[in-house]
Amino acid sequence: MIAKLAWRNIWFKPLNTILSIILLMSSVAIITVLILLEKQFEEKFNSNIDGVDLVMGAQGSPLQLILSSVYQVDAPTGNISYDSAKVWMKSRFIEKAIPLAFGDNYRGYKILGTTHDYLEKYDAKIAEGKLFEHNFEVVIGHEIAQKLSIKIGDTFFGSHGDAAEGEVHENEAYTVVGITKKTGKVVDNLILCNIPSVWQMHVSHEGHNHEENIENPAHGEKGHEHNEHENDLTIDEPGMEITAVLLKFRNKMGIVTWPRIIAQNTKMQVASPAIEINRLFSLFGIGIEALRYLAYGIMLISGISIFIALYNTLKERKFEFALLRVGGAKRFQLLLLLLIESLILCIVGFLFGTILGRIALSFLSNAAEEDLKMSFNPFEFIWEKEGILFLLTIFVGIIAALIPAIKAYNLNISKTLSNG
Repeated sequence: MIAKLAWRNIWFKPLNTILSIILLMSSVAIITVLILLEKQFEEKFNSNIDGVDLVMGAQGSPLQLILSSVYQVDAPTGNISYDSAKVWMKSRFIEKAIPLAFGDNYRGYKILGTTHDYLEKYDAKIAEGKLFEHNFEVVIGHEIAQKLSIKIGDTFFGSHGDAAEGEVHENEAYTVVGITKKTGKVVDNLILCNIPSVWQMHVSHEGHNHEENIENPAHGEKGHEHNEHENDLTIDEPGMEITAVLLKFRNKMGIVTWPRIIAQNTKMQVASPAIEINRLFSLFGIGIEALRYLAYGIMLISGISIFIALYNTLKERKFEFALLRVGGAKRFQLLLLLLIESLILCIVGFLFGTILGRIALSFLSNAAEEDLKMSFNPFEFIWEKEGILFLLTIFVGIIAALIPAIKAYNLNISKTLSNG
């Protein structure tokens, strides 16, 4: 009965009620987005650096080297000699070395030359087809296959560089031989081939090896297929370049000493993903913390709004409360009535806030997929942090209703009715 009466009372002045709910909903939505974004962003970044102790590449920004080589979200710092890199890749300190050669792109998705170890590192199983073996055979990431409706046997031409609008390499067609299962990692948004494919694409484009030129087919149509492989470049081709090498060490000694040794003895650098990503998170942390304080500020304002609404209505409802007391209502029931009104506002604001936050995260996810090739799950629930947020919302409601509730509890019946 009290809850039903409280529900009717809060809609007695709908404008005040809606304003209070919108303020609270906004703060809950912002905090919800931050909770989900922070957790999933960190998880995705950390999952992609598993098994990578250092990254070797051209001199430049260490963070740029990590972002381009591990996360595929930035331009490379440059190329390095594969012959020079092999000397360090064969070191007794190295447990595994995965070379990377950035080539071109297809409709904005990077074409990456590498080895089968790269797929193994990300635990990327083949859902259809097989692994690439010959030049210009490619394995397509799960997300790309879904979005572009690519299937086994399709052929396509790559565009130069990172931009989807770049010059199309019409001299050689890639053939899809495999599609990976979903991993939730960066490999889902990559087109993978062997390193000689990247080399031969650009050698052929310069007109050194191939004179044949063919029309550019859309994917799914038959282009130039490499049934003869005797003229293909091999991984042992001298004088070629790669972009970076992902290194995993046998012990921590190499992780500590190699950055200095490489910098002093070569024209290359090695960077630590863990260090650079922690530095990146510290930069992001400032913005996230500022947004969090903004959200708490909005929540405080919503609490004040609820307090003002209840306090103002209390003056108008004194006669109503006095009649309730005459009708048999106890002091505690009046106190409880105002508390329930405030809590209903808070619970409604919290529910709509969590929904709004997840809608906002889905839009952010779409934008991140376009720019960073990274998606977020708006349907994940982080019960511990979101539970604390719920309790905080309830606490705001109780505090906002406390003074009006106490005034209702101490209401003087006879004085109120005589004045009425």
